[in-house]
Amino acid sequence: MTLLRDFLITFTGMKTKGTYSRIIAGTMTWGQWGRRFSKSEMSALINQCVQMGVTTFDHADIYGGYTTEAEFGKAFEDSGVQRENLQFISKCGIQYPSDQRALDIKHYEYGTDYIIHSAVSSLKNLKTEYLDLLLLHRPSPLMDPEEVAAAFSALRDSGKVRSFGVSNFTPSQVALIASAVPVEAHQFECSLTEDTSLWNGVLDDCIINGRIAMSWSPLGNYFREKNDQNTRIAQCLKALCEKYEATESQLLLAWILRHPARIHPVVGTTRTARLKESLEALDMELELQDWFAMLVASHGKKVP
Repeated sequence: MTLLRDFLITFTGMKTKGTYSRIIAGTMTWGQWGRRFSKSEMSALINQCVQMGVTTFDHADIYGGYTTEAEFGKAFEDSGVQRENLQFISKCGIQYPSDQRALDIKHYEYGTDYIIHSAVSSLKNLKTEYLDLLLLHRPSPLMDPEEVAAAFSALRDSGKVRSFGVSNFTPSQVALIASAVPVEAHQFECSLTEDTSLWNGVLDDCIINGRIAMSWSPLGNYFREKNDQNTRIAQCLKALCEKYEATESQLLLAWILRHPARIHPVVGTTRTARLKESLEALDMELELQDWFAMLVASHGKKVP
């Protein structure tokens, strides 16, 4: 079944496992919005990620109030890691009030010139000549697909961005952009505690159209909130942890990884032990009934 699935993914044009590391390092909390790593600490973490096989780094221009990309770029310069061994993802489009931008209100901007400007700024900050993937960060009701297409074309033709996609879009919003320019990837929230993408057509769209699926917050709110849903999940995981000789985190990741869209979890941890734990989840394959047992625990009722 696995060989057939991999064949179908390649045949339909979906990027294969080797294009981006299956576990992606999310950088949102590396800087001012989280751990506030020094340049040397960030450089060491980049090297540790690469040594473990996590070679894809997920950014957004707004992280750290428009500061984290530049901090990462300086650390990357000092890391000694060759650019061709890494994949850089960034996102643009959110105009976020911060010390770096004197804005009256948070809003979205997807005009041609602004997308190009944002991408070029990310390149400068990350100390790189190209992005492997640029995503529109969140949908705007004022998106003009022709404006987006013009920006993507200019960035691709100039070699500044190699692939393009979206983040947090509905299937109809993806289709709107795809009407003018190929949408090669989609990053969205997906976890056992937030599984809307399983039912609203987002993951179906990724499979049908060969888009790379990436999930942010792949552990959901399980470790952050105490509620009835997480109590039920904990009871289910207790037995499964023993059965699979795995941690709760690994089971939550394995649940996502089993989906036929071959989801790439964007893992936000900055601890190497947790990254190693995440990578070990790649070797797990939940039995079908166990996958549904976790789903039932999350929803608190039998599947229809």
